[in-house]
Amino acid sequence: MQKPSPEAKALSLFLMAHKKTKPLYKEKAKRINKQWDLLQANELDQKDYDEEVQNMLTSFGGYAEVLQKTVRFYIQKAGEWTLKGDDQYCADAQKVADKILNKTK
Repeated sequence: MQKPSPEAKALSLFLMAHKKTKPLYKEKAKRINKQWDLLQANELDQKDYDEEVQNMLTSFGGYAEVLQKTVRFYIQKAGEWTLKGDDQYCADAQKVADKILNKTK
């Protein structure tokens, strides 16, 4: 089973975080999750999935904006950023979290 791209992961976590704030986010979360399931079942082409992810990301301000909004949401909610990992998304998110938490100068 393949892993989602940093962009897909950013979009998914953003939608998961914000789905209770706007019905639109909940609808988009359902749609992208369904697209992921279709991709995993080889019923959707990778190119089509990536295009859908990019279009949704763009509609929310792009990868960097979505990343920042997601990290900020969880820091405000929990007081810290706890997602750890060695993938690109986790590395990018940690940099944003460090800046938000003033850990880097």
